[in-house]
Amino acid sequence: MEKTILIVDDNAINLTVAEKALREQYRVIAVPSAEKMFKALEKFAPDLILLDVEMPDVSGFDAMKKLKTNKIFSEIPVIFLTALSDAESEAHGIKLGAVDFILKPFSEPVLQNRVKNHLHIDEMIRERTKQLLERTEELERLKNVLVYTMADLVENRDENTGGHIDRTASYMKLLIDSMIENKIYEDEIKNWDIDAVVSSARLHDVGKMVIPDSILNKPGKLTDEEFAIMKSHSVAGAQIIDKAISRMGNAEFLLNAKKIAAYHHEKWNGTGYPYGLAEENIPLQGRIMAIADVYDALVSERPYKKAFSHDEAVQIITNDAGKHFDPVLVDCFVRIKDKFKG
Repeated sequence: MEKTILIVDDNAINLTVAEKALREQYRVIAVPSAEKMFKALEKFAPDLILLDVEMPDVSGFDAMKKLKTNKIFSEIPVIFLTALSDAESEAHGIKLGAVDFILKPFSEPVLQNRVKNHLHIDEMIRERTKQLLERTEELERLKNVLVYTMADLVENRDENTGGHIDRTASYMKLLIDSMIENKIYEDEIKNWDIDAVVSSARLHDVGKMVIPDSILNKPGKLTDEEFAIMKSHSVAGAQIIDKAISRMGNAEFLLNAKKIAAYHHEKWNGTGYPYGLAEENIPLQGRIMAIADVYDALVSERPYKKAFSHDEAVQIITNDAGKHFDPVLVDCFVRIKDKFKG
């Protein structure tokens, strides 16, 4: 496909020379000012811009600043055309984002070669960027396959919690969205990859893979000894994810998964397990998951209990604010409680 070059210069002779040098190889659009350049950009996006620095109304430097604020045009390579040969001007232009400077008066061969080289470089960058994006998307798909496969292994073993993993991940997303909207713990979550956190929530019970079936699927209430074994799934889950981290590196979703698996049974007042952590010593991911996990357990029927209603579950969680749950997160939960209804 023919490349388009936009030439911007208030000097008619420079426009004519540049257009003549390039028109046999490219589609060339020549305009005499930055104002007309921006009007032209409303109609098309060129592959490269040759931009004069010293123009009477809007300078090339100021036009460049404006270009860089527009997502559509910010990646278009810009070569400055200028009679300024001092190092300071060149450094300023490069800092603004120009890929090159061509001194005026310029020769046709110099202009042709510079334009050809930078179009080639830009094409290579775009191709490499495309390849990296495709690879990133493939890695994301592989990550999701890993998460869903491990989560399915847990859920297929636990006969009593069908759909629990998908529901708790959805509740986690609702809570985090509400936290963002209400600026709750905003300093902690501002750098989170929310999708990665929500996806990793599916591994919160991965440690149940090491719990014997006789305990995991017991139809009645667990004995104290059996409950002690059941509680070990938090530590086991963290250890399983640690092994994955040692093989895959510190992938963000695995680091989040470890915090959620290890700490979602801790309680705000320090009476939870496995470590007896209290208040903000409990990682935020675990405190959020605690609400999502308990809500789903309350509204779900089990062989040893009937399901609570949505309103009853909300009341139980509200009553446990400051005891089991982070009170700030409970306030956040109450604001959106109706979204938790099945």
